[in-house]
Amino acid sequence: MERTDLQRLSKDELIELVMQLQRPDKTSRNSSKPPSTDKKEKRENSRPGGAKPGHEPHNRRLADDPDEFRDHRPTHCERCGGSVSPDADMDLIGEYDEIDIPPVKPHVVRHRRFACRCAQCDAEIKAPAPAVAMQTPFGPRIHALAIYLKGFQALSFERLRLLFRDAFGLTVSEGALMNMFIRSHAGFEIEADKAKAVLRKARVVASDETGVRIEGTNSYHWVFHCKDAVVHQPDHSRAARVVEEMMDGHEPKVWISDRYAAQQNHGAAHQTCLAHLARDTAFALEHGSDDLPLRFKLWFGKAFDLAADIADFASATIASKKRALENQLADILGAGGCPDHC
Repeated sequence: MERTDLQRLSKDELIELVMQLQRPDKTSRNSSKPPSTDKKEKRENSRPGGAKPGHEPHNRRLADDPDEFRDHRPTHCERCGGSVSPDADMDLIGEYDEIDIPPVKPHVVRHRRFACRCAQCDAEIKAPAPAVAMQTPFGPRIHALAIYLKGFQALSFERLRLLFRDAFGLTVSEGALMNMFIRSHAGFEIEADKAKAVLRKARVVASDETGVRIEGTNSYHWVFHCKDAVVHQPDHSRAARVVEEMMDGHEPKVWISDRYAAQQNHGAAHQTCLAHLARDTAFALEHGSDDLPLRFKLWFGKAFDLAADIADFASATIASKKRALENQLADILGAGGCPDHC
């Protein structure tokens, strides 16, 4: 923006511009932004890699069941040069593991189908065709490895194809890889339906969503979590419709989420995600000028400590600690001039 552009702005516009310039940046520490969006630290302020000064070294533990032993015995005396008998008594003074991965190559089973003539009627007799003749030549271990590397290690189709070629000597086209994933859909759908059934009976459900690219379009990755199941649901929409379809009419006792509108009114009671509020508190603490954010931070610390150890407490102790937290929160909100409905 040039000087002449600034001169044409009204007083209110200038004030808004200054406020925008003074507004601090949000990071993954004080907001819901992912860590990948954080700016890198300056090199002079960054922490060096590797072990820090004073760090106690940790040696690798020896394997419980080594595949091979190689014994190293002295053959002569280093002081006088005398030879050592192979039958001399030896003391074990050290053990060290050498670890490597054996060469890996595809295990190929060639199925051969034969035919012959009947000795009685001269009819041609053909052996039944093996299953592999009418389906993919790639076995279940290759399917499982491809799914793992694609789903958990996020390899692209090209890099996955190259890994199979370079690491295993196996030529697999990208189309064949895609067919592996398509064939796995039925099995995953069975397990997904089981997880959804558990979710739709849960008393407490937590949910969140984040942006993701699906087939070149901006979409959303929804996550629904209860005590015994986690359901991941991709969708092109961020609307409440996704939640309604997932829950299929079930209303849990408690719904846990951030304050996004589409996440509201899905449970009998709503618990705002404390992790989101804690990040907002960190943002206020870094850039605020009063002690209210610090009091919130200390309160969140007590709440998280209670959650971490709640399984070890008696019900009376939990009730007492809960009342104490509620009273402390009321004092904090009252000190901040918060209205009754906040």
